[in-house]
Amino acid sequence: MTAYLVKRLLMLIPLMIGITLITFTVIHLAPGEPVEMQMAMNPKVGKEARERIRKFYGLDQPLHVQYFSWVGRLARLDLGRSFSSDNRPVIDKIGERLPVTISLNIIALLLEFGLAIPIGILAATHRDTWLDKGITVFVFVGFAVPTFWLALLLMYFFGVKLNWLPISGLHTLGSDGYGTVRYLADLAKHLIMPVMVASFGSLAGLSRYMRSSMLNVIGQDYITTARAKGLSERVVIYKHALRNALLPLITLAGFSIPGLIGGSVIFETIFAIPGMGQLFYQGVMSRDYPVVMGILVIGAFLTLIGNLIADISYALADPRIRHGA
Repeated sequence: MTAYLVKRLLMLIPLMIGITLITFTVIHLAPGEPVEMQMAMNPKVGKEARERIRKFYGLDQPLHVQYFSWVGRLARLDLGRSFSSDNRPVIDKIGERLPVTISLNIIALLLEFGLAIPIGILAATHRDTWLDKGITVFVFVGFAVPTFWLALLLMYFFGVKLNWLPISGLHTLGSDGYGTVRYLADLAKHLIMPVMVASFGSLAGLSRYMRSSMLNVIGQDYITTARAKGLSERVVIYKHALRNALLPLITLAGFSIPGLIGGSVIFETIFAIPGMGQLFYQGVMSRDYPVVMGILVIGAFLTLIGNLIADISYALADPRIRHGA
């Protein structure tokens, strides 16, 4: 197991270098420079002033020089300073918004897996019944509905027409003066629609994966043997079949880790939630290279860590994988 783990860790280094090189090149080749974006509303700024600002940001240097300079700072865990008017360290801006995004996405992730697993099991154990067909319809609707459209629909129906839920932010104005219970209740009301939007599409997909995996496991010989021994169907499904059926979801859980910070751009922007997704959107629109690269690097690192966790979980669940590594 140790050799398998070391091998997987060593593979992360060239992958991380390749990801940073590609993302750095792509974001710098995108049309529009930070200076142009900042000075677009001030036509009186002359060419000399623009060049001074480009030099201040280091944008006058060749692209490869900028990249190695940025990598050198990254090796010291320095993500640089934002190109926005506040010129704050990127790590500080990310640190302010990271807890909001992680908390929101963890709630959504727990909801997704907590509902997808039993839904998938029900669909598999009631194959070709009306229950299975109803779940299949739900899955196709979940795949087909665009996230932004669902968010706007929920905002209009629950926020505007019925006035049941707030449509933006995390807190009501003046909520700092609320008691603890009222403050948490206000926060929960603000989170209901964003969590629903974040969970809906993934819930549909995960439940379908669970159904397919469970059907595959149920058809195995050892399940037939367990039934032949006279074990109850509940024991067969939940003790013998479920563990192996969960293996594909372990991989999906690993892939969900980068989504804890990077998968919330749409609904954080629509619901005006001050998280990483909104910061990333603002950074892209203003061509704030340090902010965009900082978030992308963190997302890439979490993606690689998610893959590593999935591989390790696979190896722990199935000894054949680690022995064959």
